[in-house]
Amino acid sequence: PIYSKNVDLKLQCFAIFSQLRYSVPEEMEHGAFVGNLAEDLGLRPSELSERKFRLVSGTRRRYLEVNMENGVLFVNERVDREQLCEQSPLCFLHLQAVLENPLELHRVELEVLDVNDNAPSFPRAGFSLDISESATPGSRFPLESAQDADVGENALRSYLLSVNAHFALDVRASKFAELVLQRPLDREQQGAHHMVITAVDGGSPERSGSAHLNVTVVDANDNAPAFERETYRAKVMENAHRGTVVIRLNATDPDEGLNGEVMYSFSGHAPAKVRELFSVDPRTGEVRVRGLVDYEKATMHEIYVQAKDKGPNAIAVHCKVLVTVVDVNDNRPEVILTSTSAPVQEDALPGTVIAVISVMDQDSGENGHVDCEIPHHVPFQLHSSFKNYYTLVTSDFLDREKVPEYNITLTARDMGSPPLFTRKTIVVQVADVNDNAPVFKQPSYNVYLTENNPPGFSVFTISAQDADAGQNSYLSYSVLETDIQGAPASTYVSINSDNGNIYALRSFDREQLKSFQLVIQAKDAGLPPQVSNMTLNVFVLDQNDNAPVIVSPLPENGTAANEIIPTSADAGHLVAKVTATDVDEGQNAKLLYQMLQATDPTLVSIALFTGEVRMIRSLRDGDPTTHRLLILVKDSGEPSLSATASIILSVVDSEPEFSDLPKRPGDHALYLIVSLGAVSFTFLVAIIVLAGRNSIVSQRNSTIADSTLISSDAYWYSLFLAETRKGKVVVRQPLPNGNGFFVSSIPRSSILTGTSESRSSTLQVKHDNSCSLILAHQTRAHQHCSCQKRENIKQQLCEMHALFMCNYLNHAIIQNIFLFRVRQSTFLNSDQNQSEERPTHTKAQDNTALTHRNT
Repeated sequence: PIYSKNVDLKLQCFAIFSQLRYSVPEEMEHGAFVGNLAEDLGLRPSELSERKFRLVSGTRRRYLEVNMENGVLFVNERVDREQLCEQSPLCFLHLQAVLENPLELHRVELEVLDVNDNAPSFPRAGFSLDISESATPGSRFPLESAQDADVGENALRSYLLSVNAHFALDVRASKFAELVLQRPLDREQQGAHHMVITAVDGGSPERSGSAHLNVTVVDANDNAPAFERETYRAKVMENAHRGTVVIRLNATDPDEGLNGEVMYSFSGHAPAKVRELFSVDPRTGEVRVRGLVDYEKATMHEIYVQAKDKGPNAIAVHCKVLVTVVDVNDNRPEVILTSTSAPVQEDALPGTVIAVISVMDQDSGENGHVDCEIPHHVPFQLHSSFKNYYTLVTSDFLDREKVPEYNITLTARDMGSPPLFTRKTIVVQVADVNDNAPVFKQPSYNVYLTENNPPGFSVFTISAQDADAGQNSYLSYSVLETDIQGAPASTYVSINSDNGNIYALRSFDREQLKSFQLVIQAKDAGLPPQVSNMTLNVFVLDQNDNAPVIVSPLPENGTAANEIIPTSADAGHLVAKVTATDVDEGQNAKLLYQMLQATDPTLVSIALFTGEVRMIRSLRDGDPTTHRLLILVKDSGEPSLSATASIILSVVDSEPEFSDLPKRPGDHALYLIVSLGAVSFTFLVAIIVLAGRNSIVSQRNSTIADSTLISSDAYWYSLFLAETRKGKVVVRQPLPNGNGFFVSSIPRSSILTGTSESRSSTLQVKHDNSCSLILAHQTRAHQHCSCQKRENIKQQLCEMHALFMCNYLNHAIIQNIFLFRVRQSTFLNSDQNQSEERPTHTKAQDNTALTHRNT
């Protein structure tokens, strides 16, 4: 096939535009070569597929296609130029070649060349003419023209007439044939003449068409009608209504009667298309609109009209009417979205090409001039690029989270009067970019979890939001590894990565772990991923799961604790103090003390909050010597937990002077009562005799000894603090003047047997007048204490009342505590200097037996 190409390149608005022109004959078979489009565009054939090449046509039929493997442009469907362009001398197909990445638009024009595939043809197979025998040689008679759908050289070229003796043909402008009389006619000799007229085109090989011409010789009609002129010109508006008068023709005939009455009609030269669009009134000669006159199909029409009278042997005369169609703005602009990019990334730079748009208007002049616009409030601009082509580009940065989709209304308006416009909505979707990190509603949360929860218990559900879309918004949750009491956080809780549910992996104990902190991370599935952290503070709430524990008084031999009531005790006297602890907190650790049972409920009562057991009344004759108390200690939790303590109160005849010492009666109650009574009487005398000042044993927080203080007397708790872990006794506050104390302990590692001895480590505390006491050794078999008086101190009475305690655990003495209270009675010839010159003590046994208690 013969083809040609023209290339014109332009660069506009970030897209490359070029124009290619090819020529191809019509009626080519499928696969016929048109041109190498890839080569003409300077592309490798592989780039066509890589850059998503496509060929866009304005018609529904796809006449051309491109081979994506080699870039060849070929005929896909047979092209009929006559069907596509009718009688237009030039016939073009307009296509657009679109490439992406980057976006390129190339305009392709295909000129369809005519081939001689149509022969000339007459409207009818035969024609008849009536010619008067009086017609003079040289008379002309127009014949109906033949039609040839081809154009150019392939169109109608000439006519041929079969051989005859009277007529010849005169061909004008290769289209119109007139029969010319060369010799006079004689109806009497030959009343009819039969000829063949042939129309021949200029193609190679030439084609022809024939029709029979029958001429009948009739009697003479002297005068023929005559038009004012041979050619008339008129204008008609496009889309004129049917019946609209285009022009009124006038032919005159000087004859009278029927010979002078003129009739009008289309001549044989009038094409069939003209006969469809117009009509001729046979009486008035008015040419009227019959069909739809469309400027876009034809801008001018040639109408051939003949006139002849009604007389016999009438001769027809002809004229030509040139009708110019005046364009009316009757076509709206047509908007074709030639190319659109895939959803544009929200981080696309301003100036990114979004779409290529072509606009066409079939009207002419100002009616066909089109202007396009889009709203100003959108971040896009419309640039005019190339021959009614526009590019839609971004004018600002996009944000999908604010506007995920734009509906851009494109308005194409022509310049006609009134103007016509077309609106087309272009949908631009904004593709998401992972530019947003997950967001928690709060930077931290406080969660309260009751202790003793079952493993697997749901602690909390965390939730975050991500403004992105698609996989960029898919969140997964995790617990960052932190240290909780030396163990990783993953051993305490687990989290569902999909929904953020947090579960406990163990049962929590508030007494061991009161609170802990977790760091929760939310991560999206974007590339690269975005993360956010939040802090989860977990507070373990207390549950009343611990009962109170009785600290003092402790029972002896697993039975009941023993306390002493002197017979002289009055109402309000402190008999004992029950002390308990509860490791719970809050209301669960608030302890209440109640007397459940008492031998005599009217004798003693217990304070509800302090646990102090005091006398309600004085002892009476007849009261029992032994009273048993059952005391309930309960917390304030729900439900309440409790513990009980049993105390045996023993009534003694008199109370020692220092009865506010810790009361620890021994196992032999009767022996204790007798000995304490005697010693108390002796101390009473000594207190009256002795005078002076007692040295303050120690100031607050001074260390006394490695021992533990155990007492049920609130008085001693106010003075001493026992540090059981350090093995120390600490003085809480300055001791009263005139008092002295000895505290002795046996090392924790000492073990007593029947034959061994363990000496006490003795701390000696002196009063102002240097009256001192020394603790002698003790054994498991013989537990006693000795009080000695210095030999060089004359007339010094040093009396002692002692109470010691021994704690046993698996036959090991943990600690021994000896508390001594010494009161000065009388001193003779004593001075302070003597206190610095005293020799070593000598042992003197005090036959006073001291009661002991094993705790």
